[in-house]
Amino acid sequence: MTADTRPLAGKVALVAGGTRGGGRGIAVELGSAGATVYVTGRSSSGAGRSDLDRPETIEDTAERITAAGGRGIAVRTDHSRPQEVRALVDRIAAEQDGRLDVLVDSVWGGDPLTDWEHPLWEQDVETGVRLLRQAVETHVITSRYALPLMIARGSGLVVEVTDGNTARYRGSFFYDLAKSAVIRLAFAQACELRPHGVAAVAITPGFLRSEAVLDHFGVTEATWRDGVAQDPHFAHSESPAYLGRAVAALAADPQIMAKSGRALATWGLYEEYGFTDADGTRPDFGAHWARSLEAEHGPLGDPL
Repeated sequence: MTADTRPLAGKVALVAGGTRGGGRGIAVELGSAGATVYVTGRSSSGAGRSDLDRPETIEDTAERITAAGGRGIAVRTDHSRPQEVRALVDRIAAEQDGRLDVLVDSVWGGDPLTDWEHPLWEQDVETGVRLLRQAVETHVITSRYALPLMIARGSGLVVEVTDGNTARYRGSFFYDLAKSAVIRLAFAQACELRPHGVAAVAITPGFLRSEAVLDHFGVTEATWRDGVAQDPHFAHSESPAYLGRAVAALAADPQIMAKSGRALATWGLYEEYGFTDADGTRPDFGAHWARSLEAEHGPLGDPL
């Protein structure tokens, strides 16, 4: 492979929350670009599943990273526990001579905690606050301990993975608050990191074909188009690889500081960087929304 196809060779990345979905897609594509990728989560072949009780594991993601051409290293970590995150970062520093080039905060796990049926005043407060801790506090803890490695080198990229990149309400109070807060985390980190040469961005996929979404439609990634009969908007969905390729392109961009502080989307980046989805297509959910959903649901909203 040439340097053009392995632009992240020699780079070190940490994908927090890389067990499945967008986090896994990012981790694998960073590996495909040549990076050494530490992938973390709570579902492990050795320590059992997380409370989501899904079959994907961090070891499986690490194997996919290595198979793609990188080096995958699985480290079971609960990112709500500062001591575990500190130990993780200490390990990276020791094994990589203090190097960390890319930090991806992709911890989520909030699907079973999201109440889509009730307004705030009818929701269970403890469940809602637990969602915020799982989806926001974990990102804060991870950045707190990982950022010093980047600051010491005077370079790096932080990627906060969210849902949506505008101020449009996302349909559930605590879900909306969590995803909006993650965008603000990227902006705040960008402001504090700019003097140190480190960039921070938020990024959203479109209609993401995560493992859970594929299961919902009763399809696989190979047969996903069979799900369009159930939901025509599914025809404009994208695989986790699309998000991963967007992040890999950002990580390889020597002018990334110009984007620091922005909330980005896969559909706003594919033309600039020239990447495609795994099947060679270039889904543009933003354009689809404008054509088919805006009349019923309103515009995506103003940028945050």
